[in-house]
Parts: sequence; structure tokens; C-alpha cells
Amino acid sequence: MPRPTARNVKPGLVLLDGTAPTRAPGVVWLVGAGPGDPELLTVKAFNALRAADVLVHDGLVSSEILDLAPTAARRIDVSKRKSRHTLPQDDINQLLVALAREGLTVVRLKGGDPFLFGRGGEELAACRAAGLECRVVPGVTAALAASAGAGAPLTHRGSAQAVTFVTGHAAHGEPDLDWPSLARPNQTVVVYMGVSTAGLIAGRLIGAGRAASTPALIVENASRVDERRILTTLAGLAHSAEGLKGPALLMVGEAMALADVSPVQTDVSLSQSFERSSRS
Repeated sequence: MPRPTARNVKPGLVLLDGTAPTRAPGVVWLVGAGPGDPELLTVKAFNALRAADVLVHDGLVSSEILDLAPTAARRIDVSKRKSRHTLPQDDINQLLVALAREGLTVVRLKGGDPFLFGRGGEELAACRAAGLECRVVPGVTAALAASAGAGAPLTHRGSAQAVTFVTGHAAHGEPDLDWPSLARPNQTVVVYMGVSTAGLIAGRLIGAGRAASTPALIVENASRVDERRILTTLAGLAHSAEGLKGPALLMVGEAMALADVSPVQTDVSLSQSFERSSRS
């Protein structure tokens, strides 16, 4: 029986022609690529990349990490930016299923961690519904890299007994968040995808009782060579976030006063060592 052919119905989306496959189904790996620095990849993520037949990746994944996959591996960019998606999420789900049914080892490479505002749960559910094996490899989420790089702990005795990750983006209108809970002192609130709503977020937190003088740290391009840090206050958050172009985190809390906002230093010796090991 001839092997089923795949046809492209829109850029990057692959559907089968309806005939039965002759090979056993492949495996889908949901892999966290971390915030961008290839040295922050886990060993398991690196090994999954090296075994990939096809790489379905986000636009936030750095080129250094993409280069770790075999040169023969097909690369499909499914980038998402605000109001601009290469493929809708449902189509990405279908793409992963179609590729795996071709018997391929599919690596779905996602910035940060697949299960932290990465919609990895939807992709896992789609694979399970199709009867496909799907494995998840956690990644270093941007908040951890931003916190470590700036020396501003997310939790700190005496000033941050809790940390909460929230999204500042909602499909329609403002995010549905528990503002009174987030406004309590001595905790860190990390806002993903919140640059465009920084003013709204600051206003809601202050209105719910959080002090306007609460330290706030903005980290753009966490862990990358062009990382930028801005230390401000909750009252100054919106003004400080103006003009930011890269992916950025808003981090609000008393412990952010410990942040070092001096220019980021890259350890060249470590980077060169990693590059040598990845090529071997």
C-alpha cells in the first residue's frame, strides 16, 4: 500500500489525504525551550531536539536553540504575536496530530514552559484525543530567568511570602483577575503579556489597595544578550513600560527592590563551551 501523502492547505498546516498510514504513529514532544539562553535548556529538552524529525516552533524560540536540531529536521514556524498569528491554535493542534500520524517524531518547541501560559494543555489534549503518545518536557519560565538575572528573588523572607503568575492579556477586554487578592502586601505578582495593559494593571492593583510605592521591575528579553531591566514603582509602571518592543515581564512586589539593573553581562566562556559541546 502506498504511503499517504500530505497536502498543504495553508502555510505550515499539513493534512493527510485520508488513506491509512503504513507506519506506526510517531510521538509528539511538548518541549519548553526556556526564555532564550540556550544554556538554560534542560538536558532532556536538548536530547528531544536532537531526535526531532520535525520542529514546530514559536517565534520566541532563539535561533541558537533552533540550530541544535538536526539540519535534516523540517522546521515549521507557528509564531504568535499580539493580533498576528501564523496559525490559529486549533490548526496547530491539527498539525501536530497530522505529523505524528505520519510516523514522525514531532517536537513542539515552546518558549518558556509549555504549561505556563503556553497553551501546552490544549495541544496535549488534542494528541490524547487522537490516541497519540505525547510527552512533556518542562522549561525554565521567563520569570525564573528574570528573577535570577536581576538578583531579585520571587520569594524572600520578610518581604515576599508568596508569588503569583498571571496574564495581563485577555482575548476580549481586561483580564479577569482577583485584584483584592493580588493587592495584598508581601507577595510578588508576575505579569506575563502585560506591557500593553501595564496602566490598567497598575490602576487595578492600586485601586484594590496595593501601595503605589511598591517596587516594580520590568525585564525585557530575559536571559538574552539584549536583556533590559527597569526598576520603578507600581505608580510608574505604565510610563516605564512605554516603548518596549521585545517580550517583557512585569514583576511587582517588595522583593523587587533588591534588583540589580546594571547592564547585563554575558559569560562568553560558558557560551563558547556550550556551543562546542552541542556540536560534538
